[in-house]
Amino acid sequence: MIESLIKFDTNLFLLINGMHNAYFDNFMYFFSGKSVWFPFYLSLIVALIINRKKQSFWIILALILCIVIADQIASGFFKEWVKRLRPSHNESLSDVIHLVRNNKSGLYGFVSSHAANTFGLALLSSLIFKNRFYSISVFAWAIITSYSRVYLGVHYPFDVIGGMFVGFFTAIILFMLLRKIEFFQFENKGIPASIPNIVLGLSVIGIAVYSL
Repeated sequence: MIESLIKFDTNLFLLINGMHNAYFDNFMYFFSGKSVWFPFYLSLIVALIINRKKQSFWIILALILCIVIADQIASGFFKEWVKRLRPSHNESLSDVIHLVRNNKSGLYGFVSSHAANTFGLALLSSLIFKNRFYSISVFAWAIITSYSRVYLGVHYPFDVIGGMFVGFFTAIILFMLLRKIEFFQFENKGIPASIPNIVLGLSVIGIAVYSL
């Protein structure tokens, strides 16, 4: 059973990783980066401060903890416990794998911290903002980011799926704790998400243009 799953995971990885071209090599490489999304993260903080004033401290703290905890569970626990080599470090795939800019990343890949971080932030912020368009946008961002890790050759699909569940679990726990705060549990209205929506859209457009 396990061998069949590993074989399926590897074949799916080769299928995704094998569908590449020069433009998407650049696009996925930059999309997978972390610093490029700082304006988006900042826009979330600004929107929260404007609309929730003093309450924003606890919400911002929860969002930061979500990323930190999900990242530590993925990288500090699962990767060191499972010790599954990334495809980029799998010698049996060295002749068929497509590595963008020869970036192999770290030695172990299960689970993906990129997937854990982005899906955790996507779910928790969606539960807080309660804005349909924002939810669609931020989950699309998480999906493309996770897909890019397979495209770039540094993660198997199951690494990404595992990271997604870590992110979801972390976000749900933190949202439940956040609702325990007395003032927050009575605030059921959403938060205007025009600022993060615009910044996220502009960031994606910028990456798309820069990748040409």
